[in-house]
Amino acid sequence: MTFNPLDQRGIPLDRQLRNWRELNVKPIDPDHGDPYTRCRIITMNGIEVESILFSHQLARNTVDPEVKRQLAEVRYIEHQQQKAVNWLLPGVSSVLETTIAYEQVAVDLTAWVARMEPDPYLKQAYQFGVLEDFDHLYRYANLYEMIEHRKAESIVEGLTEVMPGRPTKFHHRHPTDNVRDPYDTMRTDPLSKLHALTIMSAEQQTMNFYMNVGPQYMEPIARQLYQEIGLIEEEHVTHYESLVDPGETWWEQLVSHEYNECYLYYSFMEQESDPKVKAIWELHLNQELEHLHIACDLMRRHDGRDPGSVLAPQLPDVLTFEPNKGYLRELLDTQIDLTTLGAGYVQEAHERFERMQEQIHGGEEPPSERVMAEHDEMFGREYRIETEGEHPDPALREK
Repeated sequence: MTFNPLDQRGIPLDRQLRNWRELNVKPIDPDHGDPYTRCRIITMNGIEVESILFSHQLARNTVDPEVKRQLAEVRYIEHQQQKAVNWLLPGVSSVLETTIAYEQVAVDLTAWVARMEPDPYLKQAYQFGVLEDFDHLYRYANLYEMIEHRKAESIVEGLTEVMPGRPTKFHHRHPTDNVRDPYDTMRTDPLSKLHALTIMSAEQQTMNFYMNVGPQYMEPIARQLYQEIGLIEEEHVTHYESLVDPGETWWEQLVSHEYNECYLYYSFMEQESDPKVKAIWELHLNQELEHLHIACDLMRRHDGRDPGSVLAPQLPDVLTFEPNKGYLRELLDTQIDLTTLGAGYVQEAHERFERMQEQIHGGEEPPSERVMAEHDEMFGREYRIETEGEHPDPALREK
């Protein structure tokens, strides 16, 4: 059944405000729930945070007090949505356990988007990025066993493999080589716009998360690993945000944000296994439908354009969290040695890349390598989950 959010009316805005009792959501069970329920929660938190931050930026760039008031009213509801979504995460989970879940999101969300992306240039951008998040998952999983003496299997539950991706130490590139070419908003598939906004928002939330939680650890190697990977997440945000056409107006971007929220809440409602969480996805979808109509009215008034001219006529197939093991192994076999040069990709380590490597590493091994050395010293092995056989790259097979 097709679903066009432009044809649907949601809950009127003046009926969307929730009281404390309604916002007091029950967290998910970290030990017995579906790992992809947690992934959907983390994803939607990132989507809501991006929507809120964008609304604030738009409010700071308009002189119309009526627009400011309209944005403020919708934004308060978006804040309530963000609180309900993020507060579904269980307080008993450690920062590192949540971190591993964040990286599982980055791996399986980006891999799915790469598989479904119709534009070859955008597809390559997602394929490139996912091999780096795949390696981050591996490094954090080894840190987890070192510090908390538990295994990442209890978090990812075999849905996502844990083994080396493109080694983290090679992710440090000159900033100018993280800037990609944008899509053309007048020519690109509407699905591509949703993909770009989704992955940008998810990576931005991961960047923000690491910026804040890294210093919460006492162990030097943990603090250092968060610092290193946190810097790479900034690179990823630059990588993905540069894919978005900067020629899109504020109003077009506002409409796209609201439409994307409808798309994702609808997608997650369709596949959610936890009834309590599913009810939240359904409620938020019905709230977002109204937010979308408000954004469309603002676009008509201030941009003089029909939102239907820039949006998909109906929602695309639902975005799905599912294992991507075979696809990721194919990428590991064919793209692990890539780096970036300008807006493109190369296999050779060029002069600017090598200079950045020398400057950032300062002649010593980075934390991502030291955590593996310390883990090997402690356990005499690496921590991996290789459910589909040995690593595709012989050079990265465990010795």
